[in-house]
Amino acid sequence: MSHALILPILLPLLTGAGLLLLYRTPTGLQRLVGIASTAGLTLLGLWGLHAAGTGDHHLYHVGDWPAPFGIVLILDRLAAIMLTLTAVLGLCCLLYASRGIDRGGAHFHALFQFQLAGLNGAFLTGDLFNLFVFFEILLIASYALLLHGGGRARSRAGLHYVIINLVGSALFLIALGTLYGLTGTLNMADLALRVAAAPSADAPLLSAASMVLLVVFGIKAAILPLLFWLPRAYSASSAPVAALFAIMTKVGVYAILRVFLLVFGLGENPVNATAWEWLWPLALLTLALGGIGVLGSDSLRTLTAYLVILSVGTLLATISFVTPATLGAALLYLIHSTSMAAVFFLLADLLGQQRERGYDRFSVVAPMGHRWLLGSVFFVAAIAMVGLPPFSGFVSKVWILQATTFQPRGLWLWGVLLAAALLTLIAVSRTGSSWFWRPGSLAEPRTLDRGCLALVCLMVALNGALAAMGEPVMRYLELTAEQLLTPHAYIAAMLPEGIHLDREVAP
Repeated sequence: MSHALILPILLPLLTGAGLLLLYRTPTGLQRLVGIASTAGLTLLGLWGLHAAGTGDHHLYHVGDWPAPFGIVLILDRLAAIMLTLTAVLGLCCLLYASRGIDRGGAHFHALFQFQLAGLNGAFLTGDLFNLFVFFEILLIASYALLLHGGGRARSRAGLHYVIINLVGSALFLIALGTLYGLTGTLNMADLALRVAAAPSADAPLLSAASMVLLVVFGIKAAILPLLFWLPRAYSASSAPVAALFAIMTKVGVYAILRVFLLVFGLGENPVNATAWEWLWPLALLTLALGGIGVLGSDSLRTLTAYLVILSVGTLLATISFVTPATLGAALLYLIHSTSMAAVFFLLADLLGQQRERGYDRFSVVAPMGHRWLLGSVFFVAAIAMVGLPPFSGFVSKVWILQATTFQPRGLWLWGVLLAAALLTLIAVSRTGSSWFWRPGSLAEPRTLDRGCLALVCLMVALNGALAAMGEPVMRYLELTAEQLLTPHAYIAAMLPEGIHLDREVAP
């Protein structure tokens, strides 16, 4: 049992605890410690990609207690992808925040590490109760990060954010209590076997519990009608916090994939059938609403928040086809949309600092410093965000369209996805023309933080590199999708042979 598997959780937890004790130390030292920790997480993510690339499931038994009786962490391809994406995104956001935004309030670096610990734990845990625990860790840290810097707008957005997530947490506990009462376990592998073998009399309660979990994960993912908290919360946050929050909705998407394909996906009449039926129309409506919200946004941050909603709708609509091709395409789009949403949140801050007035609001036409340089960066980032070649957004959308061409509902996805892409193109074109085409430059340009600009350019370049490495990346994602659709391999790795046999009978 390799102890490296617990480090993505342990490293940020210990770093965050240490930073809480050292909060009176110089900010430079806190930055150095936080960046070193997050860089270590990036290396661990790359190790995880390599380790999981063999197709094996790597387990860590906390306290050396065997499953399903103890806490188990499990690494597969999907978890490795999410760990790496979180670490790279976290490192970029922390570097940006370290240019001065972290001074806006106390304990920023400690909270940032706790946020990463919660995210990583959610991706690695092998049981539903600890998924709830890590959800709470990342949510508590996100509450404080959202309010970092203070202000009425953040306080108001934070109140709505806290209330909706507290409701989600209460529903999560209700679902867990129902499942535990019916099956006597919350280990996901053990739970999958018991749900599949449950008597028909328990089917209504199991279905109800699954639908409550869909609501819980739908709140996290921001799916219609549970999404109206997101635009205000994300647009009120500081730029690096909003950029990190780009992956928060993907935690909900991850949970839907993991739980509904594994826990509720076995048996002759899988419990997840009802969830898939509901997921398709809700995802399509979320996608459509995201496109409309993008066109009607009044600021670049709000536009980006609606782009996050649009990406969630696209992901869940694609996932609902439940085929290896659609799942692989959805995973590539997940990586693209998360990274580019983070880019746009950071870019909104850079551009806002250079405008004479109005910050990132579209209703204000004002001169801008370094107009040609920033306009060029915005143009390339907009191409990547819309999904035009040569960036990964184009590859992922073409893959989605190809994978759904001959599916019964494929034409519906084609129509809504292409319409949303057109609305996104119109919105970013309007932004570029109003900001960079008509207004002149400032007579005395403000100082441009070229380190932050270089960081944004690097993130856009990484998105292009993802498309350039298309064949190996797509192959890895295809294998990830196939692994998700064969939950018996996950179960066999999690449960020792004797326990596996015992759990195949109804409780």
